[in-house]
Amino acid sequence: MPNEFSSDTGKTRREYSRGTLEEAQIAKSPFDQFEAWFAEAQQIEEGEVNAMSLATSNASGQPSVRMVLLKDIVPDGFIFFTSYASRKGSEIASNAKVALLFYWPRLERQVRIEGLCSTVDEALSDRYFQSRPRNAQLGATVSIQSKEILTRAELEKAYSEAERSYDGQTIPRPKHWGGYIVRPNRFEFWQGRESRLHDRIQYQIDNGKEWRITRLSP
Repeated sequence: MPNEFSSDTGKTRREYSRGTLEEAQIAKSPFDQFEAWFAEAQQIEEGEVNAMSLATSNASGQPSVRMVLLKDIVPDGFIFFTSYASRKGSEIASNAKVALLFYWPRLERQVRIEGLCSTVDEALSDRYFQSRPRNAQLGATVSIQSKEILTRAELEKAYSEAERSYDGQTIPRPKHWGGYIVRPNRFEFWQGRESRLHDRIQYQIDNGKEWRITRLSP
């Protein structure tokens, strides 16, 4: 093993000094705390502040992770939309335990969420699908996400055919596409601090009823 890193990757380092996270500052509800941080991120961060990593695992325990977009926050969970036929859809069907991660670098913050994932009702999926741009509706219709295809041309041909087929018509939501809700049982709010002594505040369901708040060592 080399004694030193051979590239500049291991030398990359910065101090975190943007803010603090003290018990006196936080909300009693992790949903209220999340919405406060999310509102700040919308004001300061660039790009899609609703982008979140979604981690799933299959029945044998093999994990996988990808970026998806948060589309709604409801009193008991976080909603996103995707293909039920995708790898994540298949994994959620066999193992409902998932994890989410939001990262807002300008604020030097992360939010980690763990919980159970399930499909939303069809009426909600229908309403959201019809609110999407038409090109996104067509894309969801022709793409059986995660399925192997021979060439991109095959996909583009299917898109063109669907475009012609639905010309002047409402595009129905495909049965392989819809919404999921993640109902959390654990949150962790992470605020970067100097000397790597980061603030980590955890909310965890206690006896399935109330949120218990604890501080974690960085």
